[in-house]
Amino acid sequence: MIPRPPSVALRPFPLFRGLEARPADGHLSLMALHQADIRTKKLDLGVGVYRDETGATPVFRAAREAERSLLENQDSKGYLGLAGDEEFIERLKPIVFGKLARSRLLIGVQTPGGTGGLRLAAELIADAKADAQVWIGAPGWPNHWPIMAAAGLKTMTFDYFDRAEQTVRYDKMMSALSFARAGDVVVLQGCCHNPTGADLRPAEWTALADLMAERGLVPLFDMAHQGFGTGLEDDAQGLRIVCNRVGEALVAYSCDKNFGLYRERTGALFALGGTQAAAATVRSNLLALARASWSMPPAHGAAIVRTVLASEALIRDWEAELAVMRHRVAEIRTALALGAPRFAPLAGQRGLFSLLQLQPEHVVDLRERQGIYLTEAGRINVAGLTEKTIDRFKRAVAIYFRAADRAQQQPILLSQTGRR
Repeated sequence: MIPRPPSVALRPFPLFRGLEARPADGHLSLMALHQADIRTKKLDLGVGVYRDETGATPVFRAAREAERSLLENQDSKGYLGLAGDEEFIERLKPIVFGKLARSRLLIGVQTPGGTGGLRLAAELIADAKADAQVWIGAPGWPNHWPIMAAAGLKTMTFDYFDRAEQTVRYDKMMSALSFARAGDVVVLQGCCHNPTGADLRPAEWTALADLMAERGLVPLFDMAHQGFGTGLEDDAQGLRIVCNRVGEALVAYSCDKNFGLYRERTGALFALGGTQAAAATVRSNLLALARASWSMPPAHGAAIVRTVLASEALIRDWEAELAVMRHRVAEIRTALALGAPRFAPLAGQRGLFSLLQLQPEHVVDLRERQGIYLTEAGRINVAGLTEKTIDRFKRAVAIYFRAADRAQQQPILLSQTGRR
């Protein structure tokens, strides 16, 4: 018989008492609400994944073929090393950077998704220049600010988008950045600028690149939708304009959307150094930071991408399927704009997302009354719509648009009648 230990008075638990409950993530909570909704005609326009006309998020044909090849030919599950799959990095470089991919000043490491790339970049910035300010355009992804804050960095916010006009506030953006200091970092969205759908034009990218080069600012691109705008080459134009003009740059890249590898969390962080020695130093620091975070990244997603990009046939099939997705999104945008002036600007935007001028109470009302789910900020994933649901969605949202128009007109009418 095992003797029982002597009774000991329980001491107060000293560690977790210092914690306070945090609010749930808004996007993840929205997913849970949608899943729990039993209505058959519910619409999920919140989650940021591509969906086809049936509502499915497909696995790319090229990705399936790559997985078959890996199953047959992969001979090891050994560690990748701190930098991850280096062939994946090298084959991805020309897709992202074009001719700049051949530069010895450009280095890259694999990361767990684009978010892992952003966090690694934040840690690198904090180590390199602890007093650097990180400038972030609003509206933006809600994780940008906390990622930078978690690394101890100070963030500055500038106006990027006018929701009422559905246009980029380019002049305000340039004016704000004229106050940035040398060594400050500017978070820039690549193509299909999330969450607004509104991109800078080539001439504006050029002027921004000139301003950043003149003031010694460092771009940190968040690139997650290459290929969903007008094509792989065109979608990289803004990034390449800036990277070819400035001395240093960082690019957090995600393969989740354009390879359909959402749950594989496949990404990379690229860095452009001013000299070869600087690039080598940056690489050594990235590897040390990765070691202290995830050590070595997961292999499977990167192996899929590397296998696709190593085959001309799979590249062609990947690009063809990406084109089908791109065209479907463009067609939905055109259908939204048809006969609906308040939706008209969406036809000129690109990518999965647009940001509507809706109030939080409108979003709640749409969800509770009609089973239409979108984020509290009014962001919609247009790929969540189909030919059968577009008109229903337009009618539902038009109620709030008409109410907003009446509210804007009311002060004018009162003034015209002489009443106060």
